[in-house]
Amino acid sequence: MLMGIIKKPSIRSYWSSSPICSTPIHPHSMSRRRYENILRFMHFSDNSLCPPREHPQFDRLYKIRPLITHFAARFAEAYTPGRNICVHESLMKYKGRLGFKQYIPSKRSTYGVKVYKLCDSESGYTQAFRVYEGKDSSLDPPGCPEHMGTSGKIVWDLLFPLMNKGYHLYVDNFYTSVPLFKLLYCFDTAACGTVRKNRVGFPAQLVRTRLKRGETSALRQEELLAVKYRDKKDVYLLSTIHTERSVEVSVRGRAERIRKPVCIKAYNRHMGGVDLADQLLQPYQIMRKSRAWYKKVAIYLMQIATHNAFLLCKKANPG
Repeated sequence: MLMGIIKKPSIRSYWSSSPICSTPIHPHSMSRRRYENILRFMHFSDNSLCPPREHPQFDRLYKIRPLITHFAARFAEAYTPGRNICVHESLMKYKGRLGFKQYIPSKRSTYGVKVYKLCDSESGYTQAFRVYEGKDSSLDPPGCPEHMGTSGKIVWDLLFPLMNKGYHLYVDNFYTSVPLFKLLYCFDTAACGTVRKNRVGFPAQLVRTRLKRGETSALRQEELLAVKYRDKKDVYLLSTIHTERSVEVSVRGRAERIRKPVCIKAYNRHMGGVDLADQLLQPYQIMRKSRAWYKKVAIYLMQIATHNAFLLCKKANPG
């Protein structure tokens, strides 16, 4: 944790005796050799018990599975999120050889291990998470209908403990689909998210409608609202939370106010929980170059746990 606050070019420099660069807390806590040995021999599972790759119960995350199981249980039991929650993915930087390494150009770290997260929209608390194991990994969460695609199963897996409690879920166009939103609505969970215009079930009539900038078109079928809004480009959105109502909003750098659908305003406000958590962690990164991917993921999960603990402390001591 201190290494995330006090930035130095190498691990050895934290034990420097130079009067200019020294940080006494590190040598007073433990010797450098002991710290390096802890990092070197850090393990979370018995490798001799790992099923072989060809075994049906082979687990790509076996090396850190106990840590994942522990944190997942503790994160869920320690906090009750507010009404608005969101699902999105984070990318833990890793450029080494790894079968399930991902490339996401929109992220700060373009290569790494992808982690799906369910976060509280207001605080950024990580309520649940799932480490991506590769496109050929099996995902079969209990109770999830077979017809749900991979993205729908990810949402179901993360959200399942919070169903039937009246939550409002916000997701981006990777997860949004008509079948998923209808299914969640049956479990007292409303949802809102941007959607790809070619998604199955999204009304083609709405896609064909030509709009000028600032105009809105909407269609409703029972609980499901489909919206098209023209900003710099067309924006498509599905919601089981909102009505077609529009509200005035201010625009950065412009004096006049414009009208936007209330669902888009709410989406922009509540979708940033995962990004907020990543943003708060960014200044305190303690990652170092390592060929052992599981050690980097383990340290990353410890950082998430530290951030969650900080939010719990703030909640317990609001002053």
